[in-house]
Amino acid sequence: MNFKTNKRVRFVKHRKKFFLFSLVFTLAGIILLSTAGLNLGIDFESGSKVEVLANETLTEEEVYEQFAEAGSGYEPDDVTLAGDNNEMAYASFIGTLDQAEIAEIQNYFVDQYDNEPSVSTVSPQVGQELAKNALISVLIASIGIIIYVSIRFQFLYGVASIVALLHDAFFIIVVFSIVQFEVNVPFIAAVLTIVGYSINDTIVTFDRIRENMNEKEEIRTFDDLAEVVDVSLNQTLTRSINTVLTVVFAAVCIFLLGGEAIRSFSFALVIGLIAGTYSSLFLASQLWLVWKWKSLEREKNKPKKEDPEDLEPEV
Repeated sequence: MNFKTNKRVRFVKHRKKFFLFSLVFTLAGIILLSTAGLNLGIDFESGSKVEVLANETLTEEEVYEQFAEAGSGYEPDDVTLAGDNNEMAYASFIGTLDQAEIAEIQNYFVDQYDNEPSVSTVSPQVGQELAKNALISVLIASIGIIIYVSIRFQFLYGVASIVALLHDAFFIIVVFSIVQFEVNVPFIAAVLTIVGYSINDTIVTFDRIRENMNEKEEIRTFDDLAEVVDVSLNQTLTRSINTVLTVVFAAVCIFLLGGEAIRSFSFALVIGLIAGTYSSLFLASQLWLVWKWKSLEREKNKPKKEDPEDLEPEV
């Protein structure tokens, strides 16, 4: 490959801007999460969810009014409609309902629609366990990725991949804090899906960098190494854009047409896909470049061991 004549976008030239953007976003996200926090659903906050099945189209206002009329005047914290004609409603209550309250609600809706609503309750212990398991899942995935990439490529590739992966997950969490969409189990499923997508895109880029490193005769300066990264990113750019646009289009359709029940899942997919493409192109490869060059410099500056045969014998 003729590196010198290959026309390309100079990604590496703007690496400091990418690093600065990610750093500022991370700091702003930490501040936002510590103040606004997340809109945790009952999967993590603990509470009760009532599934109402009607024989007619429902509206959110109707459901709120019906719960207010159900004996003690219940007020759901959130109502989500589902079904082809919005004939199903999911009402979430922060805080668990006791048996008497559940019986009162079920009797009311049996009289209304001749269907007994199902009630699921998540205790605080279960909510904490779900949150802990989600965190453990991400950590196990990260460790597995580092091991695989270190064996398949090099350790520096693995570390850069994990930094990009955590950046993507944090990006999704911060955006959810801004829009205050409910964080529930489908949200966690979306984050884990993005983890897999993001690492796949990053591995494709790293594989091309490795191939071009083998074709490069010699790496003498930082510009030589930067040239390899720029060429590799340009070679995978079209593939990355086409892939993300295809998947984003499908995820947007799910978000717009899939109903409220999977809104958080589809929205997290859209945000994560965008973040994953950004990190693959502008973060992971640039981090690898900086760390790889420092590693090469250390190797060059290592004092050479003297050959025992060259030492003069003592007289």
